[in-house]
Amino acid sequence: MAKDVFINRISKFLPNSPVDNDHMEDFLGLIGGKSSRVKNIVLRQNNIKTRYYALNTKQEMTHTNAEMTANAIKNLFDNDVKLSDVELITCGTSVPDQILPSHTAMVHGLLKEKPIEIFSPGGVCACGAHALKIAYMSIKSENSKNAVCTGSELASSFLLSRNFNAEYEKLTEVDNKPMIAFEKDFLRFMLSDGAGAMLLEDKKRGDLSLQIDWIETISYANEEGVCMYMGGEKREDGELKSWKQFDQTEWLDFSIFVVKQDIRLLDNKVVDFCTRHMKSCFSKHNTNPASDVDYFIPHLSSMVFKDRLKNSMEERGILIPIDKWFTNLEQVGNIGSASIYIALEELFHSGKLRKNEKILLMIPESGRFSYALVLLTVV
Repeated sequence: MAKDVFINRISKFLPNSPVDNDHMEDFLGLIGGKSSRVKNIVLRQNNIKTRYYALNTKQEMTHTNAEMTANAIKNLFDNDVKLSDVELITCGTSVPDQILPSHTAMVHGLLKEKPIEIFSPGGVCACGAHALKIAYMSIKSENSKNAVCTGSELASSFLLSRNFNAEYEKLTEVDNKPMIAFEKDFLRFMLSDGAGAMLLEDKKRGDLSLQIDWIETISYANEEGVCMYMGGEKREDGELKSWKQFDQTEWLDFSIFVVKQDIRLLDNKVVDFCTRHMKSCFSKHNTNPASDVDYFIPHLSSMVFKDRLKNSMEERGILIPIDKWFTNLEQVGNIGSASIYIALEELFHSGKLRKNEKILLMIPESGRFSYALVLLTVV
């Protein structure tokens, strides 16, 4: 009989102090010495009030991605539960601090614990959920008795104005009113930094644990082209021209290593694919979301998607009342793969949860449309 799996502890690490909307460009810098033309439009739509940056106002990094992740992991442990007892670490992040070695290897190096099994899932927002699934499957299959999984992002490092300066100067040569493309600029006012971690074990621990009922992940990359990308330029056929195919001088001229998003494709596809996956999962597991879900935590990149998601769910007969939805996007910002960890951490420690309540996690990823759905029971 397969092992039950429990999330017994959840922690977070948010760097420095929260940054409000009026002071974002003090940290990210001004492109061409001017405030962004799209900033206020984007902030009005996403409704984010504060976020966290691993930066100071000199645009210097205060923490690496690996350091934030290691700090989140350390926050899981105390005298009763020791890091030295962990058997597996799996860490998801969109953009590691380096191309090689892997993100989890760097995190393990900072923890300076015993030799241990590690795993580094790639992706964008869903890679934190993939890390959770690897940890879950390891325990479920009796490969390990416990595991730590994480999601983390250091988005601010590639949102800095200096990353856009060469392209801005090139645009200035042909236009006296140069403007960085919207699909690049708007993400500067969407993304945040931070890390979240979970301790999974094969037995419940303490007064509050979350049993994992099921985890379902899927990719629709076979049906659509690239939507969110970095390290390349999108071709007309929807595929990417890799940074490896550009001359080094072009890396700066076209801001190749800046994250970008195809807004039209995002608007047309991200919600529809999401609710399609939800419908399939509920059918597979014979779950009635209207009666079986007490808390719904969707990873929303922007509050503009809240009504769109709700409407699409209702069109497919997925009825979860809005008073069951839980998000902390407005306070912490969009931290990509870490967002679901940090939202669940807040709910877990809120004192609101009661035995036998069920929590549904939903994580969409616009990279090339991957999704994760997780059902938990409070035990």
